[in-house]
Amino acid sequence: MPIPLADRVIQLAYDPGISPKGGGLPGLGVLKSVVNSINMFGIIAVVGALAVSLGVWAWGHHTGGHQAEANGKKGAVVAAGAALGLGAANGIVAFFSALGSQVH
Repeated sequence: MPIPLADRVIQLAYDPGISPKGGGLPGLGVLKSVVNSINMFGIIAVVGALAVSLGVWAWGHHTGGHQAEANGKKGAVVAAGAALGLGAANGIVAFFSALGSQVH
């Protein structure tokens, strides 16, 4: 016997009562520390990439190497975007998590 449409919609709308909660698993502090360290490593790598890209851009400009200059510009833009993403990662995840928790 097929299930009526109204009953299927009610089953889809069922709230399982699950929400994120800190402290539920052992090692959560260690995991946060590891993720923070990875983020810091990424930011340090981006600083190096930005310095190299700016150097290539300047070298290409002063030597007339248009390809090197263009690659330096692209590298600088990518490094700036990566820095923006790394710095805003926590806020982006928090924003979408809060947005997702409003879905009913």
